[in-house]
Amino acid sequence: MSEKSHWISFNTMEQFMVDVFMGVGVPEEDAKICADVLITSDKRGIDSHGIGRLKPIYVDRINEGIINPVTNLEVVKEGPTTAVIDGHNGMGQVIGRRAMEMAIEKAEAYGMGMAAVRNSNHYGIAGYYTLMAAEKGMIGITGTNARPSIAPTFGVENMLGTNPLTFGIPTDEEFPFVLDCATSISQRGKIEVYAREGKELPAGWVIGEDGTTRTDTEQVLKDLVSGGAALTPLGGIGEELAGYKGYGYAAVVEILSAALQGGVFLKALTGLDNGKKVQYHLGHFFIAINIEAFTELDAFKKTTGDILRELRASKLAPGQERIYTAGEKEHLAWEYRKDKGVPVNEALQRDIIQLKKALNLTQYKFDFE
Repeated sequence: MSEKSHWISFNTMEQFMVDVFMGVGVPEEDAKICADVLITSDKRGIDSHGIGRLKPIYVDRINEGIINPVTNLEVVKEGPTTAVIDGHNGMGQVIGRRAMEMAIEKAEAYGMGMAAVRNSNHYGIAGYYTLMAAEKGMIGITGTNARPSIAPTFGVENMLGTNPLTFGIPTDEEFPFVLDCATSISQRGKIEVYAREGKELPAGWVIGEDGTTRTDTEQVLKDLVSGGAALTPLGGIGEELAGYKGYGYAAVVEILSAALQGGVFLKALTGLDNGKKVQYHLGHFFIAINIEAFTELDAFKKTTGDILRELRASKLAPGQERIYTAGEKEHLAWEYRKDKGVPVNEALQRDIIQLKKALNLTQYKFDFE
């Protein structure tokens, strides 16, 4: 953490975010859901999707008319194990939580449940929704499309979103297995973190129009919007390191986030129409699998835990100290942060002060003011 960063308790930061969301028109109960998704990201050490996104991704977009602060969710088609939901461009977190709740309810009754969503917005960390299922003793799966950022293998045009394909699986350990990652090598949120810290990007994350890698962070953020740069899929540029695999997985998520629910896709998700900002109309999908429809939950948890423990106990590469499994680093981040709170760097401090003044939240006193 930077010397100029400050720690703010989770409770204070969460309530601040609730008050900010309410200040821009989000109803109180929905504001609590939105804040819970963001603070969960910070608790798990995923700083790219926590308080850092409050102003640019949610508040600014609400103020610009891109996101509807009042979510009028509509179930447009429903079966015993399925649902299609229209979010009517409301808050992605509110839509996502209700969709996964429906999937879980259906899985409790019938063994499996799935909800497909159209006309939504950025829903925060995908892992939040798979954690919901894992905490109920189920396997959770979710994915979402997003503003075009990834270039297809052998291409340089940003066509696909960062399109995470995310799994949450309960174990007999202190933490579930949660694989929550984009289908690109990196994603915009991490690039924004590098920009806030004034760092150049690692080579290979971004491809320019000339087909070579880009590392100029600030300009990359602009060019990702204008089309002058694109993120590389998992595996990287070309076929040498199997970039086509990440490209393929991103395409799967795009299909499941658009084709099942009659949603929009690819270039229709730019958020721009003749240079004017418009609503995004994102799509998501949520799957819950009831483990007890297949086997005893405790037996499943033990087998899963055994697999993860054997992986971590395998032979280390020279110079390495330990092997991790998905969800472990997030658990360690929580253990480190639980008594410290959220680290807030100088850029976030400015955002917080600006939001506090704009919304007259004078009840908050931060030590960096």
